[in-house]
Amino acid sequence: MKAHDGLYIDGAWRPAAGRDTIEVVNPVDEQVIGHVPAGTALDVDTAVRAARAAFPGWAATPPAERAARLAALRDVLAARKDEIAETVTAELGAPLAFSQAVHAGVPVLVAGSYAELAATYAFEEKVGNSTVYQEPVGVVGAITPWNYPLHQIVAKVAPALAAGCTVVLKPAEDTPLTAQLFAEAVAEAGVPAGVFNLVTGLGPVAGQALAEHPDVDLVSFTGSTAVGRRIGATAGAAVKRVALELGGKSANVILPSADLAKAVNVGVANVMSNSGQTCSAWTRMLVPAERYDEAVELAAAAAAKYGDRIGPVVNAKQRDRVRGYIEKGVAEGARLVAGGPESPREQGYFVSPTVFADVTERMTIAQEEIFGPVLSILRYEDEEDALRIANGTVYGLAGAVWAGEESEAVAFARRLDTGQVDINGGRFNPLAPFGGYKQSGVGRELGAHGLSEYLQTKSLQF
Repeated sequence: MKAHDGLYIDGAWRPAAGRDTIEVVNPVDEQVIGHVPAGTALDVDTAVRAARAAFPGWAATPPAERAARLAALRDVLAARKDEIAETVTAELGAPLAFSQAVHAGVPVLVAGSYAELAATYAFEEKVGNSTVYQEPVGVVGAITPWNYPLHQIVAKVAPALAAGCTVVLKPAEDTPLTAQLFAEAVAEAGVPAGVFNLVTGLGPVAGQALAEHPDVDLVSFTGSTAVGRRIGATAGAAVKRVALELGGKSANVILPSADLAKAVNVGVANVMSNSGQTCSAWTRMLVPAERYDEAVELAAAAAAKYGDRIGPVVNAKQRDRVRGYIEKGVAEGARLVAGGPESPREQGYFVSPTVFADVTERMTIAQEEIFGPVLSILRYEDEEDALRIANGTVYGLAGAVWAGEESEAVAFARRLDTGQVDINGGRFNPLAPFGGYKQSGVGRELGAHGLSEYLQTKSLQF
């Protein structure tokens, strides 16, 4: 698509206050494919004012009408699926088939789920002699990352609109073209002017201005734990609500009774998906000591198949960061069994699919989020040891448990300090709440739990 040279504010594309722009670079060939405005604090203020002005009317719009707009948005996204996939591939570098199935496909499901929820959710209920109302929070500042550019937008904007909130979106500067496509879809779906607004820009400028704006009632942020802490502190000072979906170091726990080959192969695929740029990726594989060597051999063989099947990471900084972690792993004594820090290609921001064996729980690569195609395999002695290792990081976003009997896996999963666990390769569910324990965040996205983040409660007594 051709990049817009303006910002989408109050239902129209408008020039930015300043003249600075942001280059959009294709991470496969390192070529500039477009420029978007670098929005300023003044632009953010203009967008927030538009959202505030539109809020009373949208909040008063019957839920059935809000549902109809979301259904129309779902249909527009579905109709433009190929264009969306091509755009994500161009600015993120994901293989086109993955972009079609995941980056373009999943947001259609999520938008559709909120169209249904907006029409069926109990915004009003009787409790004894009281009537309890669920009302929209107000103006939402949504700050989204680059790794799943459209999904992260829809996972915030769709429930906010379903709740009756208005939104100002600041997307990641690496993937703004997808956000512009979404703004076009919102307009085509007939969402009223000012209900959704888009300001492209840099995080320390536009993102910070949005998080600090006194007329923003809730900040929904997905990204690093470090930035999430700053946003939380800013919001806390203003007694402003936040929803934070942050980092992860998820454990893939393979119990002794599990089908080892299946668990290992699915686990490697999970880590390599989206070039490892997934906050919920199972980047720590925990294997019983007596089957450790077999698991390492299986993982190395599985990783070797991904050499020419995954795309690059998003930019040069991220490539160098991931390579730095690989070098750190080697320096701390982990054993490379696949991949390594060397670039697999002369051009593009590619990182080799990498697997480490002999990883101990206190190594850097077992504690910190790498956000690249890097898997660490750890051994454990018994179930209690596995539980201790799995829970032994500051994160608690996701994970997996494999066992011969589902009940055994469930019993172990219930003891994990994490927000979402897949049992024996359980499928993605767009209605299930997603979010973390500990430093992986505050609040939930998706489904009814995601909708409730954008609502506040009022009770009337009779």
